[in-house]
Amino acid sequence: MALRRIFQLASSLKEIGNHYLKPLQLARPSLVASIHTTSPKLDLSEFFEDKKNWTKDNIQVGRAYNQAELRLKSNSDLHKLWFVLLKEQNMLLTMEHFYKQNHALFPNPERIDKVKISMQNLEEVVRERNRAYWQLEVGESGERPGEERHNQIGLRFFYRKFEHNIPCEAHKKWARHHTHQYRDKEVRRFLLLLNEKRWQEKRRALNRNRRAVRTILRRYPDVDREALAAKYPDVDADHISIQRSKEVRPHKYIPPESS
Repeated sequence: MALRRIFQLASSLKEIGNHYLKPLQLARPSLVASIHTTSPKLDLSEFFEDKKNWTKDNIQVGRAYNQAELRLKSNSDLHKLWFVLLKEQNMLLTMEHFYKQNHALFPNPERIDKVKISMQNLEEVVRERNRAYWQLEVGESGERPGEERHNQIGLRFFYRKFEHNIPCEAHKKWARHHTHQYRDKEVRRFLLLLNEKRWQEKRRALNRNRRAVRTILRRYPDVDREALAAKYPDVDADHISIQRSKEVRPHKYIPPESS
């Protein structure tokens, strides 16, 4: 009986100590309302859409993430959001393939484009932060280096460099597939014809714009010149109007007077 009484007393003291000697907890603002979690799915249903949307022809979706709102998020939030978007993209591509196999219309196919736009904006924001960090710490951009080169037919392109285990002078396979030079006569002739074609296209576009400006000035002489210049920046409206006034001829032919 004495041992039982001592055990009860010790338990009572322990409860009293836990009640009165616990640390003081200050009131905190609740953040539960700003956190949204989805129900966990641990099976293959993660790669498929929710069953309640299977019979719907139109699914209400939101817009894509823009860069302005992504810049407000922390690095950890961007890291989590990337995998959420990647999972959503895999699900949408799986459902699109399923609908194609069954010869049915995939509801709201623009969802794939919105996810891709969000991922592109997220990647651009991460690269901005990475460039800023490298510029501050090292003085370099930290981007993958590259330069402008020419391919086998003489066209320029931006080549991104990457590390190799073998030097490029001794890497025959790389040199065979990456010939950044042109010395052939046929290539020079091709570039000459290509430049001529591009110049003709540019000249035709300029002539079309001039004719359009001339038509607008003839029909609407009091048109706003600033708006016209903003729409056709490569055409001088004042020069076109003066040139047109000099080219005006009467509709009826009048022979010159004989002296």
